Formats: sequence, C-alpha cells, structure tokens
Amino acid sequence: MTIKELLDSGEKQLSGKGKESAKLDAMLLLCHLTGMDRTQLFMSHENEVTDSLAESYLAMIEKRAEGTPLQHIVGSANFMGLEFKVTPDVLIPRPETELLVEEALKILTPDSRVLELCTGSGCIALSIMKLYPGVTMVASDISPAAVHVAVGNAEALGVPMGEGPGKIDFRIGDLFEHVYDKFDLIIVNPPYIRTEDIKTLEPEVKDHDPLIALDGGPDGLFFYRRLLYEAKNYLNPEGKLLLEIGYDQAADITALAGHAYKNIKVIKDYSGNDRIMLMEQ
Repeated sequence: MTIKELLDSGEKQLSGKGKESAKLDAMLLLCHLTGMDRTQLFMSHENEVTDSLAESYLAMIEKRAEGTPLQHIVGSANFMGLEFKVTPDVLIPRPETELLVEEALKILTPDSRVLELCTGSGCIALSIMKLYPGVTMVASDISPAAVHVAVGNAEALGVPMGEGPGKIDFRIGDLFEHVYDKFDLIIVNPPYIRTEDIKTLEPEVKDHDPLIALDGGPDGLFFYRRLLYEAKNYLNPEGKLLLEIGYDQAADITALAGHAYKNIKVIKDYSGNDRIMLMEQ
C-alpha cells in the first residue's frame, strides 16, 4: 500500500462518519505519525508504507471517526503558531481565542503586569510571554491537572517560571484565590456556555472538553458576575479587563459592568460574531 492509498482509505473512513474535515484530518494524522510535513507527505505519495505504520494509522483514524478530537489523538494543538500539549484535563484551544492574545499585544508595555485566570493549557499566557517576553505574568486555574499541563507547556516552550519580569508564575485557585497583587491587564476566557446548552454541543466538545471549562451556569454569566465584581480589587488605576465572551452575551455583560468600568469595547471574531470585550477600571 502506498502513502496515497493509505490517505485515501483514511479520508474515506472519516467521510463515512460525516467528518467535514476528513481530508485534512487524514493528512494531519499521517503527518504526525510519519514526522513529515504536508509537502513532504505529498512528495512521498507513491512510497510504500509498512504494515505496522498502516495499522497504527488506521487505529488513529478509527479513534477520530468515533469522535475523539484530533488534538487528543496527537496530544497537541497549534495556537498562535506554537504547539501546546493538550489532554482531556484542558480545553482545546480555539482559533477565535487567538484574538485575546492579539488584543493583549496591542495594550502591553515592557513593564506590564498581567494576570490570566482560567489558564487551562496556558496557551494564552504563554503565547503572550513568547511574543512579548518582558512582561510579568501570573496564570491561575482551579484545576491542578490543568496547571500541570500548563507548566509542562512552559517548560517545552522555554518560558522562565517564577516571579518577576520575564517570568510566569502559575497558581492553583478559584479565580482570584491566591492572587494578592494588582495588575495592568487581567485576561480571562471563562466558562460561558449555558448549562442547558451543553447537551446540544458537538460530541467532540461535550464529551471530550472538561465540563468545568464549559459550564457558565444557567444563563452563562456566572463567572462574568464574579469577575466584574472582584476584578476591580486587582486592577491598577486605568487597568484593563480583557474577556472572551459568547456571541450573544455582550449586552448582558455590558449591563453587569454598569458604572464600575468605562471605555467598554466589543470586538468581533473572524466570523463576525461578538467575541472579545475590553474594558477599563
């Protein structure tokens, strides 16, 4: 069997299970298994594959066909051009979340102190540290397992850990628990899915992403209420709060912010949906 025949077999199996990204997934799984990039794989289409490679590949295809996310099969996800280890203990990074990093980079100065809550895999905080390495970063999550993943990603990316400029300090706690400092920027991608809506999500999300990273309470606003009430105590004067939100939550969060925050800005994602909110102390 050639590489092309193996790819075709994988794509056919995924298409038969209704996977819209069947062709891309089939290619990415074989790239992961062989260590080739897409160009190398294309140039090797007529090469014969070993039985053991074909067996391993088709086992991966079967997992993907059954609904296991591609990122869990290969063990990593690309975010801001960087590779992050992901496990079932952390939310798989989404492309729209890159907007949080892009907006943060517009705000930062070399002496900025930044807090990221609900850090998960650490993809947001660590991307900022790689792209703007001089800032002081604190990143926290309620899940010890998630923080363990984030620490591993920091080590893999060569981001120094500890306190002070150019370093990231990981903490375990519920939002501002174990946070004692004040910051110029607080970034959060909190759980914001309405509890009743979780059962309507794609199986790859509801069955594989951690529930704790999805469930925003009955109206999806549970964590925003807490954040908007508590963040004021942790922001420096003129400090900013940067949030990812659900596509239909901007008006409700603006109302929750009330007069406690000013210069509220709503930023749309690449699909034209409200996705990011920026506000000032």
